Amino acid sequence: MNKQLKKPRFLIALCIGASGAGHAEVTVVPRVSVAETITDNVRLSSTDRQSEQITQLSPGIRIDIKGSRVRSYFDYALTQSFYAQNTSPSRAQNTLSTFGTLEAVDNRVFLDFNGSISQQSVSAFGTQSLNSSSINANQAEVSTYRLSPYVRGQLGSTASYEARYSRAVTSSDSASASASNTTNSDATVKVAGGSAFRRLGWSADASRQESSYSVGRTTEVDRFNLGLNYALTPQLNVSVNGGQESNNYTSLDKQTYGTSSVGFNWVPSNTTKLSANVGRRSFGNTHSLSFEHRTARTVWRFVDSKDASTTPSQSGRVGLGNLYDLLYSQLESTYPADPVARAQAVNDFLAAYGLNGSSLVAAGFLSSAASLQRNQSLSLALLGARDTITFFATSTESSRIDALSIASDDLSTSSRVRQRGFSVSYSHRLTPDYSLGVLLSQQKTSGDLASQDSTLRSINANITGRVGKKATVSVAARHVVSSGNAAPYVENAITGNLNVQF
Repeated sequence: MNKQLKKPRFLIALCIGASGAGHAEVTVVPRVSVAETITDNVRLSSTDRQSEQITQLSPGIRIDIKGSRVRSYFDYALTQSFYAQNTSPSRAQNTLSTFGTLEAVDNRVFLDFNGSISQQSVSAFGTQSLNSSSINANQAEVSTYRLSPYVRGQLGSTASYEARYSRAVTSSDSASASASNTTNSDATVKVAGGSAFRRLGWSADASRQESSYSVGRTTEVDRFNLGLNYALTPQLNVSVNGGQESNNYTSLDKQTYGTSSVGFNWVPSNTTKLSANVGRRSFGNTHSLSFEHRTARTVWRFVDSKDASTTPSQSGRVGLGNLYDLLYSQLESTYPADPVARAQAVNDFLAAYGLNGSSLVAAGFLSSAASLQRNQSLSLALLGARDTITFFATSTESSRIDALSIASDDLSTSSRVRQRGFSVSYSHRLTPDYSLGVLLSQQKTSGDLASQDSTLRSINANITGRVGKKATVSVAARHVVSSGNAAPYVENAITGNLNVQF
C-alpha cells in the first residue's frame, strides 16, 4: 500500500497561528470524472424492467493538510446524473469524507472533527442496490458531522486528565417517516494515574450522553466508573471496572443501575494485538473482542462487539460498508495516530490495483431509537506484487432497547433484524498501468416475518488503466440478483468511466 501516485500540481505552504508557531503543508488535488452506464433494469423491479442510459458528471476535490498543529483530510465530490430515457429527472448526489485534528494550545487544547456524506438504505427490508445511479426510493443521502473539543494535561506527576465534549448531527434526505434526524451530545471527564506499585494503575471517569431523534424521543445516559488495571507483563495488561449508570431506556424518568466489566489487552509484538472485555449494563451483558495480526503481505482483523447504539446507521457508522472503509479499518494499527496518512495509503492502494473504493461490502439501515447491536466482522487482505485479495464477512443483529419509543422503523416491525454477508475482491495488475478486478458479494437479511427475508448477490468485473499522466479509465460490468420475499429483481449493467486529476 506504499505505492505513490504522481505528485499533484498544487502544493501550498500555510502558516498556522499569528505567531507563526506552526506551519502546514496543504496539498490540493482537483478532479473530474465522467461515467456512462447502460442498465437493463434502472428501477430495480421484477415487474417493470426498464432499460436506461445514465450519464454521470462528478467534479471533486481532495485536500490534505499536514502541519505541526493541524492534520486534516477532505475529499468531496458532487455527482450529477442524467437519464437519457427520462425514467427520472436529473439529480445531484454528494459524497464526502473528512476528518482532522487541530492543536489549539500546545499539548493542552485540541479539536477533533469528522464528517461524511454517503448513500444508505433506509430499510433493511426494502430494495437494496449497489450503486447510486439506480432509481431506488429505499436509498437516502445521509450526512453526519461531528465536532469534539477537548483538553488534556497532567495533575502533578501522578495523574493525567482529559475533558471532552462531542456533538454529532446526522440527517438524511429521505421522505420516509422512519428516517430520523439525530443529534448526539457527549460530555466526558476522565482522570487516570499510577500508584506506589509501578504495575498498578487506576482511573475514574464520568460521562453524560443525550440522543435526540426527530421522529422519536430523547434518551439520556449518565455513567460513572472506577477502574483498576495491572500489568502482568510488559505485553499483558488486565483491568476491572465498576460503577453505576442512570438511563431512561425503559422509563420516562432515569433509573439507576450498577455496572461492571473485566478485560485484558495483550500486545505480544508490533504486528499482533488482542483485547477483550465483558461487562454488565442495565439491558444485559455486553462484550468486545478485537484481534489483529499483520505480516509483510497479509492483514487479519476480527471484531466482535455487543452494546447499546444510538447512531442512526445500523452498519456501525454512517458510510461503513464499502471497500474504502474496510481497507481504512485494516490500516488502523499501521497509522494509529495519523488518519491523513492512513487515508492517503488507502487511496494509493485503490489506485494502484484499480479497485473502486465505493464498492459495497456490507449494507445497513436507518433506525430512530436506541438499540442493542451485536456486530461481528472478519477481514483479510492478501497483498502480492501483482495480485491482491480482500475478504470481508460480517454479521449484525439489532434489536430496540428503548421500550417507550413509538418511532416507526425496521426495529418496530420486527423484534430483531439480522444481516449476514461476505465479499471477496480480487485484483490483478496486467501491466504497470492496467489492472483487472473482480468483486463477489452476498448479503442476507431477515426479520420476524417471512416477508422480511431477502438475499442480495452480485458480481462485478472491471478493467482500470492510466491514460497519460493525469487520467484513468475503467470499464466495468455487473450482474445483480435480489431474491426472496422482499423486493426481488435482476439487473445487468455496463459502465465506462474517465477520471482526470488536475
